[in-house]
Amino acid sequence: MINEIAPRSGTAFRLAKGQTLRVIDPQGEQVSDLLAFNADDTAEVISSGRTLDYAGKLYLTTGDPLYSNRSNIMLRIVEDTVGRHDFLLTPCSKDTFRILYGDTDPHRGCFGNLAEALAPFGIGPDQIPTAFNVFMNVTVDDTGGLKVEPPLSRAGDHVLFEAEQDLIIALTACSALQSNNYAFKPIHYEVA
Repeated sequence: MINEIAPRSGTAFRLAKGQTLRVIDPQGEQVSDLLAFNADDTAEVISSGRTLDYAGKLYLTTGDPLYSNRSNIMLRIVEDTVGRHDFLLTPCSKDTFRILYGDTDPHRGCFGNLAEALAPFGIGPDQIPTAFNVFMNVTVDDTGGLKVEPPLSRAGDHVLFEAEQDLIIALTACSALQSNNYAFKPIHYEVA
């Protein structure tokens, strides 16, 4: 069954070891922030630092594992029709919109959406790490400068993850204009 995350919102759910999660961009150029927590011990959480360290590269795709802060594999990318995702930038937040864009009445962003979705699982805002930003296209220049470019995903593109442990997953339909080529669209996902 395909589930929809409305634009600028988020959700959280359990994913059992061995289950798969397909994150789908139904319209194209829409980012989804993904978090994973160990369902039995939420202090174990997806780790950008560990994953990039062990992969030895910035751009993760088919076959690559996503590690926890305890160096355990949480998810593995089984299929990827895009091949460009970000694991450097944190979930957008009220502060992101205030500091980077000068918004005087900012949206709560993915951070706020993730915090709300994770609260029923007893996971607080201070436990939210850097997300695996599905479909987000961040480039790095020769000086180390970061630039957010439009996502390379087109309508129907997807990433399929397999759970390597029992997890709590949180997903968003990203709220940052720049990340989504200046439009807000839904994200679809399917658990099997």
